[in-house]
Amino acid sequence: MSGETMRLDVTAGIARLTFINAKPGNLMDRRFFAELNDSAIVLTSRADVRAVLISAEGPAFSYGADLSSWVAAINDLPAEILAITAQFNNAIARFQRMNAPVVVAVHGMCTGGMNGFVAGADFVLASETARFAAAYLGIGLNCDGSCTVTLPSRMGMRRARRFMLLNEVLDAASACAAGLVDEVLATDQLAARAEQLVEVLARGPTRAYGEMRRLLLSSHDQPLETQLELEAQAAARLGQSEDLREGIMAFVEKRQPVFHGR
Repeated sequence: MSGETMRLDVTAGIARLTFINAKPGNLMDRRFFAELNDSAIVLTSRADVRAVLISAEGPAFSYGADLSSWVAAINDLPAEILAITAQFNNAIARFQRMNAPVVVAVHGMCTGGMNGFVAGADFVLASETARFAAAYLGIGLNCDGSCTVTLPSRMGMRRARRFMLLNEVLDAASACAAGLVDEVLATDQLAARAEQLVEVLARGPTRAYGEMRRLLLSSHDQPLETQLELEAQAAARLGQSEDLREGIMAFVEKRQPVFHGR
């Protein structure tokens, strides 16, 4: 699957989503949001997808929203904003709730709402050149793209608040110290490390990953008793999975399990 702004390939259980609109810095416009949403639908619906790797071509991961496209709609911005966020929000929700874990490899600038999308990944790798710019308040806009959920989840509320309200730009080391990034790597090692990690995840129990990802997502807003029941129900669903049976037998037989994502 290839579009104007991104390319999606699935090979041996690994989905590689690559932003390819390199010349303008992978700006997020209507086409980008539509293709991101389409990609999320494909990834969610394909049973053979066991891990997802997101990366970008060009000097920047993403310069954020294409504000030049807003100029034509400057007198009707409410409608324009609602139109583009509808696609973006749908994509974010699907990426957050799919079974396959998500790895993001960031280089260069990562700006605005792309920070929220990136922070929603299970693992965020960054090259030494990466920079994370809050950006919103610089144009007089609040944040979107799940920034108010994913950034506090990763950084903690106090640090996320500072990042957004002071309109900060964090280098890779600072972003790692703040919790936004999991690992910082030399530029020439980023792709190899991302591939290594996603290959490990693709060999794991995919359905169990999905249950765990969704449980972690609901833990922010559910009372203890509800969350305990959600955990129990998820475990009961996995009781019917081939992977759990394989895992139990492998443990008893003192061997490494071989999971198939079923």
